[in-house]
Amino acid sequence: MGELAHLRATYNDVHNIIRATADKIASEFKPDMFIAIGIGFFPARVMRTFLKDPSTKRNISIQAIGLSLYESLPGTSAEQLGSSVIRTQWLGPESGKALLGRKVLVVDEVDDSRKTLQYALSELQKDIESELQLLPESERESKRTKFAIFVVHNKLKPKLGQLPSDIPYYAGAEVEDVWLDYPWEAIDIEEHDRLAKEDKEERKAT
Repeated sequence: MGELAHLRATYNDVHNIIRATADKIASEFKPDMFIAIGIGFFPARVMRTFLKDPSTKRNISIQAIGLSLYESLPGTSAEQLGSSVIRTQWLGPESGKALLGRKVLVVDEVDDSRKTLQYALSELQKDIESELQLLPESERESKRTKFAIFVVHNKLKPKLGQLPSDIPYYAGAEVEDVWLDYPWEAIDIEEHDRLAKEDKEERKAT
């Protein structure tokens, strides 16, 4: 099996992808909270700029959770790397209560295997269900949290994880199964942007 081709995304690329998707999310879902998975905090912060209500100027809250699938962490085995989602940070002891009745957009930078997204959504829903059971039955439906998902890039490949069919899913850009090089991973950002520009020129020429 050959090495995956690389796709270099610049900060401007990511910003413009989010901008192009924001209107659709605003009209169809209109979240009042973001939950960012790891580095998904950066796309969430950019998305917030476009979804801010101009009449109130009120910012949408961004919460962060830490999940790792491919990163080698202390205490993880070689078998877990790439196969098991490891929780490194969560919302807090009363996370379910804080989410009751909210419209939450879960944000990640890339949908690769879909395992991380499946885990995040499943665990958040478990927290909410635990809190709903403490409420009178007549109040539970009105307090049920609505979720949607946004990723900057969705890789067009078979997915190992699954998402419920009733969860709105928004992908800023669909890409082949390539290795995505994001600007926040670059040591030399000027070199990263130069190579990204070269890549775009080569693609235009072919």
